[in-house]
Amino acid sequence: MAVKYIIVTGGVLSGLGKGIAAASIGHLLSSRLKIIPIKCDGYLNVDPGTMNPFEHGEVFVLDDGAEVDMDFGHYERFLGVTCKSSWNLTMGKVFDMVRKKERRGDYLGKTVQYIPHVTDVIKEHIFKIAGEEGADLVIVEIGGTVGDIENELFLEATRQMKEDVGKENIIYIHLTYVPIPYGVNEQKSKPTQQSVNLLKQRGIFPDVIIGRCSQFLTKKVKTKISNFCDVDPQAVITGLDVEDIYEIPLIFEKEGLAEILHKKLNIYSPPDMRKWKQWIDNLRNRTKEITVAMCGKYTELVDSYASIVESFNHCTAHLGCKVNLKWVETTDLKDTSILDGVDGVVVPGGFGQRGTEGKIEVIRMARERNIPFLGLCLGLQLAVIEFARNVCGLTGANSTEIDPDTPHPVIDILPEQKQVEEKGGTMRLGAYPAVLKKGTLVYSLYKSTEVSERHRHRYEVNPEYHEILTENGMVFSGRSKDGRLVEFIELPDLKFFVATQAHPELKSRMEAPAPLFYGFVKACMD
Repeated sequence: MAVKYIIVTGGVLSGLGKGIAAASIGHLLSSRLKIIPIKCDGYLNVDPGTMNPFEHGEVFVLDDGAEVDMDFGHYERFLGVTCKSSWNLTMGKVFDMVRKKERRGDYLGKTVQYIPHVTDVIKEHIFKIAGEEGADLVIVEIGGTVGDIENELFLEATRQMKEDVGKENIIYIHLTYVPIPYGVNEQKSKPTQQSVNLLKQRGIFPDVIIGRCSQFLTKKVKTKISNFCDVDPQAVITGLDVEDIYEIPLIFEKEGLAEILHKKLNIYSPPDMRKWKQWIDNLRNRTKEITVAMCGKYTELVDSYASIVESFNHCTAHLGCKVNLKWVETTDLKDTSILDGVDGVVVPGGFGQRGTEGKIEVIRMARERNIPFLGLCLGLQLAVIEFARNVCGLTGANSTEIDPDTPHPVIDILPEQKQVEEKGGTMRLGAYPAVLKKGTLVYSLYKSTEVSERHRHRYEVNPEYHEILTENGMVFSGRSKDGRLVEFIELPDLKFFVATQAHPELKSRMEAPAPLFYGFVKACMD
């Protein structure tokens, strides 16, 4: 069977959920097909690693150390795949490839142009991944919206692909917006018409249109979109606003999308949604509730912590407990009552000085009040600082990232990071193994002596302070294989006080919640 391709584009406005739509489409077809997702982003950054979360949302880290778009979290969680760096194609990467080819003389003196040279590089990259991975189906998501100047070359490249692979092996799906203006109470198709018109001007005629709407699309509006956009009425699909994104594949199945794709691509991979439906039922029918304080400095943008939110959803699907997140901005923390009525505290990862003293104060309150605590990456480092100051008596203890002149640098930069000058892609990135100490809480949660979690950091617990920390009761429940790096800590006398240098949220799945999150939620429930 020839490799099949689905191209997913978006229109009207950004943030409609193309990544979730692409992942959900893949989920419907994943029972018998090997599916590879590729994300094309128009920005000139090589990756999102140096972007502020307010600018781009969460940076998702892969096993191979790549910093990629947060949509890869959806791909991994919905498709059950472990994604790779090359599957995230930014325009920054594309131009870098073209520049290197030109410098090598690959173009033999020709004038290097957007078309055909840049578009050829994009197509070659997509086809190469399909071949290397032995893919049955490749889903290519084009970032941004139709009309954005930065994604024009991606659109042109994917338009050309129809001629390269044959029209029977490729389809185009366009996600758009169907608003219901306040006071009008009528679904409006005009934004969709204009968006599809822009797409057609670029030579792409969509086979399927997904209309994002707060209600199921009416027969009337589907017919209208069908007539104006030259799409079969049955190929106009509702992308319904839902409480949990995991409901989207069920919506698409109900709308008949799987059957449409089977016919158009001449494939057969029927969705088996039995377990998925069971998890969704658990998400809907929650018998218990807990409140967890999320203490960070990007709390105004929930997308900054998307994988953490999803990890809690995975726990809910298995434990039947709703996790209400109380977002606590720690930059100017003065209210000591913020943890009143809270069942647990999470301090997530982050960089820089802003908000750190507020987080340290929150950790102190959680420890002294015996409130379940989970620290992630920076959360571990700040938990060590708090313990060093208030239990070990190391006045002024800090991280050299926050205070280079601290008298007690309990957190210090990794030795191999000291000579690094570039910011992008230079941290300790990707999956690293850790050896767990038997008899610890962390060991009981993972049920293994060796685990692998993903990392994104430059600083570590300073080995010079290991002894005083352990003498005062802190347990290093996991270390790197060489014993140098502290990967997990816990305070065994408390209900649940665990922190990790890793980001376990990045590997959490609906079918297998991250062990630390699962244990944390259970402790909060108890």
